[in-house]
Amino acid sequence: MVSPENPEELGQEQPFISHLMELRDRLIRMLVAVLLVFIVLFPFANDIYTYVASPLMAQLPEGTSMIATQVASPFLTPFKLALVSAIFLSMPYLLFQLWVFVAPGLYRHEKQLAIPLLVSSIFLFYLGMLFAYYLVFPLVFAFLTGTAPEGVAVMTDISHYLDFVLTLFFAFGIAFEIPIATILLVAAGITTPEDLARKRPYVIVGVFVAGMLLTPPDVISQTLLALPMWVLFELGIIFSRVFQQRRKASGDARETQEVGDASVGLSTATAGSNGFTAGSPTGAGSGVERTANRASSVGTPAAESGGDGDVVGRDISGGDPFESGRFTPMTEEEMEAQLDAVESDEEIDSDALDEPDPVERKLERIMVLRESEDYPEARRLLYEVLEEGDDEQRRVARNILGQLDTP
Repeated sequence: MVSPENPEELGQEQPFISHLMELRDRLIRMLVAVLLVFIVLFPFANDIYTYVASPLMAQLPEGTSMIATQVASPFLTPFKLALVSAIFLSMPYLLFQLWVFVAPGLYRHEKQLAIPLLVSSIFLFYLGMLFAYYLVFPLVFAFLTGTAPEGVAVMTDISHYLDFVLTLFFAFGIAFEIPIATILLVAAGITTPEDLARKRPYVIVGVFVAGMLLTPPDVISQTLLALPMWVLFELGIIFSRVFQQRRKASGDARETQEVGDASVGLSTATAGSNGFTAGSPTGAGSGVERTANRASSVGTPAAESGGDGDVVGRDISGGDPFESGRFTPMTEEEMEAQLDAVESDEEIDSDALDEPDPVERKLERIMVLRESEDYPEARRLLYEVLEEGDDEQRRVARNILGQLDTP
């Protein structure tokens, strides 16, 4: 995959089949990793199941135990648990493989945001599972076994119990991702921390509804899921505010740097324009000089014609200015014709000065795209400037690319 950070790689993007082949390799590595972990865990499948079932076993009435109601349950249930455990334990490596596949297509500031979120999401998912096992399971199973009618022996099927605990593990693991979801919503500009805070009453109702849907039909497990979700929602608001403040500070620093770079570029361009006007007989600067020369020549045509005293606009430098025949004023028709000629030359020179440079127009368009955060289109135009512009324009384009890559 081609990294957008390297403009030199433009035009060398891999074909679609290459991406599919890379994705296939990543998926194969993920499957191999899960298989290896499963091979390690399978000999201990029964021990793992005993450990997972211990919260319920501790609450069962004396003289009762769990049962297997199906023929293959004693083998398939530990097998299933070992496989699911292998997937859970391999999750960091699996997400790493997905990250390696996606990362080349991300900008630098996107990578710097995604890596902490990826690591914290894994940590929060495991934290949710531990919370369910050590805090929720004992309370839930004590409540459920204690409410059994008199004369009913509580003997849970091992496969049904495994489905039950896996549902709770998954529900609490997902619920603990609320801070990550909150930060992503704020980072994407979908909402703001202030909007989330104003919608707090609706969120409280929503987390209890989610607890009802994701947990077994008992009030304890629903409440034990809803309360952490509420607390995590509040933490997500706090973290999103911190993130928003940091991004604003980074944006202010970037804007200050852009103003400084623009000032340097303008000073360089002004100096180059002055040098060009002073040393070149043609071009935009020389048009102004020609206009000034023509204006001065209104009163000095005698230098060109070499005529005598009756020549219009004869040079009066030197000698007595009051000498008879020294100066003959223009008629109104001659003055109007001379002024029309000067204005015509000035219009031509002004058109030459006002003719827009296509590369400069692209740079102006890039600044507009940056303000609207349309970074892909801005990068495309920057690459064109690198190909079409002069040294100064290419330097400005490289500076802007560096600023886009800096979060």
